Amino acid sequence: MSGRTVLITGASSGLGEEMARQFAALGWDLALCARRAERLEKLRDEIGAAHPERRVVLKALDVTDDEAVFRVFAEFAEEFGSIERVIVNAGLGKGAAYGTGRHDANRQTAMTNFVGALAQSEAAMEIFRRQRRGHLVMISSISALRGMRKAMTTYAATKAGVAAMAEGLRSERVPGLDVSVIYPGYIRSEMNEHVKQKTKYMVDTETGVRAMVQAIEKRKVKAYVPSWPWVPIAAAMKVLPLSVVRRLV
Repeated sequence: MSGRTVLITGASSGLGEEMARQFAALGWDLALCARRAERLEKLRDEIGAAHPERRVVLKALDVTDDEAVFRVFAEFAEEFGSIERVIVNAGLGKGAAYGTGRHDANRQTAMTNFVGALAQSEAAMEIFRRQRRGHLVMISSISALRGMRKAMTTYAATKAGVAAMAEGLRSERVPGLDVSVIYPGYIRSEMNEHVKQKTKYMVDTETGVRAMVQAIEKRKVKAYVPSWPWVPIAAAMKVLPLSVVRRLV
């Protein structure tokens, strides 16, 4: 056992799945949860073959079920003895322009990405306050920096909320607590694989997640990843008119 355990939600696919692989390679034991338990089992087998010394514990979890979030996080903490890092990663990318009859899609994204992140953060903080140490990592999005249009409006709003939640916790200055917000740019994942048109600045999953993991390992307060081109784009997005932001991202 490594003595270092990272808990990753939404670990059955996309960024969460690749983070699990990369953290295992860095020597972390893994507490992995997601709705699709069969996908987690496949990932555990893959990681076990590549890194047999790593401990990997799996649990099915729907992050919109508050009671289940608190129970699963507590079970992980009990099984491992301590949780050094929690990555609030589970997310949904559904959405539609407001007033077009798809409130259901926007609500589902809001409940998963924001209310679900609230439950995960609460559950993580119970563990960290008890341990008097921990690293809370919130996966936001570059879209959180400004309001986005049409299908992205609710998604961007939830990711801005996640970032504000993290900043509030950091402002509280809880002893022993580090808080990081990661703002991924365009990283290929199952969430966006349905997008057929070529997207500017898109990188493959492994490359994008490597940049995320490097920032997390450094416990950066905030990180726009990959740094090129997203650091300068992020700076520009904060001051440019919305008409220009629309063309930029």
